[in-house]
Amino acid sequence: MPSRTETDRTIWFSMWFLGAIATFGLAFFPMFYYVVQSRNKHFQRQDELESRVKTYFWKEEKELKSNANSLPKRNAKLWAASIILILPVFVIAYFLSKDLVLHEKRQQAFLARLFPERAYAPQSIAIKKCAVITAATLGVGVIYWLYKIINTYNSHFKEQRKIEDEIIRFIGEKSYVEPL
Repeated sequence: MPSRTETDRTIWFSMWFLGAIATFGLAFFPMFYYVVQSRNKHFQRQDELESRVKTYFWKEEKELKSNANSLPKRNAKLWAASIILILPVFVIAYFLSKDLVLHEKRQQAFLARLFPERAYAPQSIAIKKCAVITAATLGVGVIYWLYKIINTYNSHFKEQRKIEDEIIRFIGEKSYVEPL
């Protein structure tokens, strides 16, 4: 299982945006690559965490029903390279937003079964609002949309760290669920 530092690294939109201005847009290519790569690693990590928790409960003779299938892995290199055509930027922004919303719903269902007494604050992106702003500004609003995506993913990663710590305390077998 990848470590937290590998999967949940904070991405600073302001740094990438200023870099893109200074490089006439070239910095957007690695930014998209890192965002998609972080998304893929985080979702894989969440799947592995859920699998370990399910294994623990089966070992303890409790049943924790399986969740829906995981989200598809996105090809970070292809998505980053495709932004040269401009239109894929909007498609990528939509899918990054939608994937996080679906991931959050899946994670909420999992956590509700694990900790029924506890409510978690899901991170969400107002996809319709961002799409309208982008259309109304003839595409310039995608900068705001990307800002929202990156900040929402960063907030999700921060909340994930807290959830993992709580799961470790809940299970109480740090040696069993060691390398989170």
